[in-house]
Amino acid sequence: MKAMIFAAGLGTRLRPITNNLPKALVKINNKTLLEIAIENLVHNGFDEIIINVHHFAKQIINYIDKNNFEADIQISNESEFLMDTGGGLKKASWFFDDGTPFLLYNVDIMSNFDLNKFYNHSLKSDCIASLVIKNRKSGRYLLFNDDNLLCGWRNVITGQIVNSKQISNLNEFAFSGIHFVKPNIFSLMPDKEKFSMIDLYLQIMDTQNIAGYLDVDSFWLDVGKTKHIKTAESSYNKFIR
Repeated sequence: MKAMIFAAGLGTRLRPITNNLPKALVKINNKTLLEIAIENLVHNGFDEIIINVHHFAKQIINYIDKNNFEADIQISNESEFLMDTGGGLKKASWFFDDGTPFLLYNVDIMSNFDLNKFYNHSLKSDCIASLVIKNRKSGRYLLFNDDNLLCGWRNVITGQIVNSKQISNLNEFAFSGIHFVKPNIFSLMPDKEKFSMIDLYLQIMDTQNIAGYLDVDSFWLDVGKTKHIKTAESSYNKFIR
């Protein structure tokens, strides 16, 4: 099975740690976030992985070259231009040319969520994408109807709301940074280099079914913030099998 790890971000929320280091190589108890992500994917059956890089890209490339992982690992180099998640996937489309669905995974999350179960469940769905969501506090929420289909988005801080179907009483959930995607998503991408996957989902949700997969019992943490590093270290055994 194939997966992509998004590791190209600038890691601004992890400064000053990321002033000289990509966030993918930030360590939790002497193990990098990238290693934790790769091992989690491999444990769940993903043996072909592509990683996009931008911020201190050479450090990540050298790290991959010097370490042995139980997967075929490729690099999508965005050194010259940071493309965001959607643009990053579009650039890496060559890796997903076999017509099979794949997983997208943010490098700065740590979780014991069952990726294999999620993947196999999503395979049976007619949805073009499935997003792992949790009922947790967040500054931004995805909005779903009672059938758990994406209908909008809300920014708590700015008050901005996207709800093209004008459905009332939508359910708000926070996105966990894990997606299942079918390859026909590439034919729906905009004719530009930089865009986010969330923006793409919001643009196509009126014509394509995008499902929410509610995660109710896994341990999940966004390690993209410095204040969460100590929590990740103290909870390390919950993530590592």
